[in-house]
Amino acid sequence: MTKLSVKQQKFADLYIETGNATQSAIDAGYAKKSARSVGSENLTKPDIKEYIDKHMTEMADKRIMSAQDALELLTRIANGEEKETKVVATQFDVSEVEVPADLKTKIAAVKEILKRYPTENPLTQAQIRKLEAEADIKEAQAAEAKNMTDSSSEVMIVDDIPED
Repeated sequence: MTKLSVKQQKFADLYIETGNATQSAIDAGYAKKSARSVGSENLTKPDIKEYIDKHMTEMADKRIMSAQDALELLTRIANGEEKETKVVATQFDVSEVEVPADLKTKIAAVKEILKRYPTENPLTQAQIRKLEAEADIKEAQAAEAKNMTDSSSEVMIVDDIPED
């Protein structure tokens, strides 16, 4: 990327902020009469476009939560480190209090974390073993059926395992 002139960079920065090419051109110091065409033209120049795209991507990256950020937030909630504001009303006054998340919220946060880190659940392991065994049986039956010759008068039942 070649270096932008001071005016071009100011235009690009203003455009990133406002999204208005004409006003950005005026505020960057271009003549009012030609601001509309200059603004439009600046948006087609490769160097200015690259500068704007790069900065817009950086801004988007900062606004969007990463998976790591989400897990860290869930962990802080589960540990009671993240506080929320609750309004407490009495017959005399109303006040705001910072409190950790309630138990239901903590449990939900822990469940969300555990979804990403599955443990060795005996039931899940048994279900996996059953599915693997069924797949092995079906593969063996398919291989046996494939090896049978057309002249054979034998009939083979491939699906003789009851489904649950």
